[in-house]
Amino acid sequence: MKSSLRQTATAQHRSRHRGNGRPHPKTPSSGQHPRRRFLGLAAGAAALPALSRIAWAQVYPTRPVRIIVGYAPGGGADIVARLIGQWLSDKLRQSFFIDNRPGASGNIGTEAVVRARPDGYTLLVATSTDAINATVYEKLNFNFMRDISPVARIGYAPLVVVVHSSIPAKTVPELIAYAKANPGKLNIGSPGNGTANHVAGEMFKMVAGIDMVQVQYRGSAPAIADLLGGQVQVMLPAVPESIEYIRAGTMRALAVTSASRSDALPDLPTLADFVPGFDASFWTGVGAPKNTPVEIINKLNIEINAALANPAMKARFADLGATMYPPGSPADFSRFIADDTEKWAKAVKFAGIKG
Repeated sequence: MKSSLRQTATAQHRSRHRGNGRPHPKTPSSGQHPRRRFLGLAAGAAALPALSRIAWAQVYPTRPVRIIVGYAPGGGADIVARLIGQWLSDKLRQSFFIDNRPGASGNIGTEAVVRARPDGYTLLVATSTDAINATVYEKLNFNFMRDISPVARIGYAPLVVVVHSSIPAKTVPELIAYAKANPGKLNIGSPGNGTANHVAGEMFKMVAGIDMVQVQYRGSAPAIADLLGGQVQVMLPAVPESIEYIRAGTMRALAVTSASRSDALPDLPTLADFVPGFDASFWTGVGAPKNTPVEIINKLNIEINAALANPAMKARFADLGATMYPPGSPADFSRFIADDTEKWAKAVKFAGIKG
């Protein structure tokens, strides 16, 4: 009897748990549903940053963007910055304003960008001097190639050998002869230690075997002002920052430093005509702090490439004696910087220049 009661109770118990013979849904083990829920939420959360970055890039910029130039107003980098800044302002319908931070051969401006938030609202006009500084200065607080994200190349221009009107030389051979006859009496100005102008000037002195005193400034504009005033007698500025003075006859141009003649100054010979193998140009581009969202980098690259392909912008650069690069990707610019850094490193070591 007791056995029969136990069997009946057991049957009723099983019936309640089986749903009176119907299959009972399998009860999940502890944490199975919560785990699925967690994985789903995690996947959604992982997608959110990517989605927010894309959405952010689509509306970028929503406030003014600062373009830092590591040189005084009026120099080649400053001129390029203002042209590209105006283009970006017009196309992206937000102000791109220029912030000049001269000093330390552009390193002050570059470091300001390195330390800025990587949100696309602080950009750098990078130049060939940034590539040179990587070798000139052994103890910088940043690594240009590592800490700046390349956005796009803009353009390049040769340097030009110019002299004050008080110097009787009208050709490069005459300048070399005059400098040899007056060792240490000529001052040669540059925008700062390690700039392309400085390195090219030192190279010229070495290969020509002449002694000129190097005088360094916080940018091309003050150096040019002193050349016009006669405080320095020789300089190698970039064509865009000196062409108006050359056209006006307030400084005398003797040669360009590129391998071929400049379309803007076609009557000038190249320095290589007198010093075989000499070739030095000044380039510019746009960079951003490391870790700036790739979507913003690409958006800026597209707009700058549009400027590079624009006939009116090409004509404006040509009138200044500069040439715009063909459109390219940020990766193209990165490879270019690496190659140029290596090229200038050889010149810096040959000239023995140190920061």
